Amino acid sequence: MARILSIDYGQKRTGLAVTDPLQLIAGGLATVATSELFDWLKDYISREEVERIVIGEPKQMNGQASENMARIQQFVNRWKKAMPQVPIEYFDERFTSVLAHQAMLDGGLRKKARQNKALVDEISATIILEDYMRSQKKY
Repeated sequence: MARILSIDYGQKRTGLAVTDPLQLIAGGLATVATSELFDWLKDYISREEVERIVIGEPKQMNGQASENMARIQQFVNRWKKAMPQVPIEYFDERFTSVLAHQAMLDGGLRKKARQNKALVDEISATIILEDYMRSQKKY
């Protein structure tokens, strides 16, 4: 089996998470500058077998797309043209940042560590991936 990779796409930074090759466990992978994301992913996929990418779909409480959605759609369209062999799909990401902060609190991280936005992005990507895996009955 190949890995599943998830993306918490942000305007400046993007959090990434990935499964193990058996798709049993999701874990944080990295946080990268969004401007470097495309090349970073291509490099990672050249070294690791990735079955698919799941990207967080930001929605407001009323179900409408958030302001970041236009940037995400541009990235997804670019990915689909350049790397059609690795499918990318959307998955609802509502509340992942709140859940990430709660996980940090529950984990006993000090205030300074909880203010690390890169860590929040990586944890958010992990939550997206865990939720996706649950929805696919693989977790």
